Amino acid sequence: MKTRTENILTVMNILAWVAFVGLMIKAGAILVAFAVTWINPDAAKNLYQGLDLYSLRQYSMTQYSLNVLMRVAILILEAYTAYLVIKVLSKIKMVNPFTIEIANVLEKISYFILVIGIVALFYSTHLGYMMKNVPGLQRDFEPGGYLFMAGIVFVIAQIFKKGVEIQTENELTV
Repeated sequence: MKTRTENILTVMNILAWVAFVGLMIKAGAILVAFAVTWINPDAAKNLYQGLDLYSLRQYSMTQYSLNVLMRVAILILEAYTAYLVIKVLSKIKMVNPFTIEIANVLEKISYFILVIGIVALFYSTHLGYMMKNVPGLQRDFEPGGYLFMAGIVFVIAQIFKKGVEIQTENELTV
């Protein structure tokens, strides 16, 4: 019979898969819609789920492309981070939870979240500049949350590494 913690980890694994697939679909849908806007500029009025970048496309195709590609980069990085979470959740065992492999993947997750935060910072700065010249644009990625989350996950990874050290020492002394 599974413990409560194992059940929670199973549910979290399923949710991570849902997030991964959803983020990849969203990134793909935006890329396909972006390609369509090269043929039909009016499609930028409803790029994806009500996202209206038509005024930005009219202002500058370069700025429009940069905006869309940074948005897609953030989504792909988020999807990869969800994939790394799936790896952690599928490899963690309640009998021996502290392994160097899990600690390293957690550290990698923190680095990818940091990269997402940096890309979101560039995106937010670019969008802020564009909002002065193009009416109707709205912010949708805030970098502060990503940077904070990266720090938290990094601390957890360091705790896991310390747990590995303690676990190894205990195995040697027994």
